[in-house]
Amino acid sequence: MRFGFSSYSFNQRLSTGEMTVFDVLDWAADSEGEHLEFAAIYGGADSPVPSIESDPAFVDKVVKHAADRGVTLSNLAIGASFLGDDAENAAEVERVKANVDLAERLGIKLMRHDVVRHAGLEGDDTPLFEEALPKIVAASKEIAQYAATKGVTTSLENHGFFVQSSDRVRRIVHAVDEPNFKTTLDIGNFICVDEDSTVAVPANLPYAMIVHFKDFYIRPADRNPGEGWFRSRGGKYLRGAIVGNGDLDTWSIAKSIKDSGYDGFASIEFEGHEDCLIGCARGIANAKRIYEEA
Repeated sequence: MRFGFSSYSFNQRLSTGEMTVFDVLDWAADSEGEHLEFAAIYGGADSPVPSIESDPAFVDKVVKHAADRGVTLSNLAIGASFLGDDAENAAEVERVKANVDLAERLGIKLMRHDVVRHAGLEGDDTPLFEEALPKIVAASKEIAQYAATKGVTTSLENHGFFVQSSDRVRRIVHAVDEPNFKTTLDIGNFICVDEDSTVAVPANLPYAMIVHFKDFYIRPADRNPGEGWFRSRGGKYLRGAIVGNGDLDTWSIAKSIKDSGYDGFASIEFEGHEDCLIGCARGIANAKRIYEEA
């Protein structure tokens, strides 16, 4: 398995301009990591990581710098939502296809796109999911078929509450039914909808395109730990942690990954309160050690 990082892990410094994408590539090259994925979460022509609005010269410069430093560009992760009307969804599909083209320009063979927005759909809303499913499937299928012509595998991630549970992810993957449509498997995000990651991760590993290593501190719903925490769908208090420092059973999860035979990319996705460089350095060291011990 090839361990590396998501650019999201460096958001503390990328969002303020303290680091550029070239600084992140240099840091990754000098670390224990082998690859970097881009989370295109910023938007606009001045996005610190490549986006469809970036100057093509900037994109090409990033590709060259990564190659010069020996850092593989592994995955492009973008937001998307297919809950609009027919015209809105058609426009959104075309925007996502433009990101497939960007992935191709970057030399990236994996791309994650969301299928619904995060805000406003936090509840269970099973009837709404059943209503949304055909739209999600139709859009994801069209994008996957286009991506196949570029040699790109697409995926959805288990995040955003509405499609965060393992069964919903599997339903979408099976319904899309394209060989190059899979899941970005985040080992921690199942906790946000109160699923046990030691059960949910093995269930979804057969469909994994890339794996995210993450950790959370978890506190009961009746014990408010104060500022800086968010809540799961069932009310538990959660806070991002350095991989191996939180309350996930990372050892059991790592063993299930190893036993499954998965041998692709694994990204550290740090979103804790510590300095992101400490979170990334300690997180990848712990993830590799835990995986070797599993």
